[in-house]
Amino acid sequence: MASETIGVIGAGNMGLAIIKGLITAEVYEAHNIFIYDIDSHREEIALKEGVSVTHSIEKMGETVDVVILAVKPATAEEALLHLKGAPKKTPVISICAGITTRAIEAVLPEHPVVRVMPNTPCMIGEGASAVAKGTYATEEHVHRAVRIMSALGYVAEIPEDLMDAVTGLSGSGPAYAAVMIDALTEGGVRMGIPRKIALKLAAQTVYGTARMILDKGMEPSSLRDMVTSPGGTTAEGLWALERNAFRWSLIDAVEAATMKARELGKTIE
Repeated sequence: MASETIGVIGAGNMGLAIIKGLITAEVYEAHNIFIYDIDSHREEIALKEGVSVTHSIEKMGETVDVVILAVKPATAEEALLHLKGAPKKTPVISICAGITTRAIEAVLPEHPVVRVMPNTPCMIGEGASAVAKGTYATEEHVHRAVRIMSALGYVAEIPEDLMDAVTGLSGSGPAYAAVMIDALTEGGVRMGIPRKIALKLAAQTVYGTARMILDKGMEPSSLRDMVTSPGGTTAEGLWALERNAFRWSLIDAVEAATMKARELGKTIE
């Protein structure tokens, strides 16, 4: 893919994470990456990362081999309308939450579309992303999207009808995890631990637990049982969580975020 060019529409946090990940993983050379953003900071990004600036979406669509749509869902339709002049063979990879491949194809008929749901840990190469192909996308188009997102972490291919659920789980999940770490920190502080130490202990505990599940293939229930002695401190803490519906609150959060993603998807349908 060294000679292929790629355009990123939207250079916000996620767009910039993709740009940096592609360069770091040597998926694309910097000079083959083009960016467009309505904000003038695109010039600063281009200078820092060594990528090229395109001053209109229309121009980008006419020149690059593949386009990544990394704008907010509310502005997706406007951006897509500016791509109408692009050759029909130009693939579009969309990371817009809730926007279906069918909705994009309605604006850009016959374009191969791959929908991606990334999350913010992509910014440090530890992301979790899911990809789903549209009507005109081939396995080659999916493979390209997987290779791009693999530069930023774990990638799974799923049916598109599960994509909103992925949005509610891993897309919004970093916020849930951050709230949990913050709450653990506050608990430590309440019990007398200095805040900086409590935060480090809480964050490292969540990180280490995740690594045990991912690296060792452990089931969460097995890890829970490993830590929990009958009548011990952990059992007492888990009972407090159950009394306060901790598990059900997280399940409800995933469901609520999924429903919101479906609502957002109606903006250009």
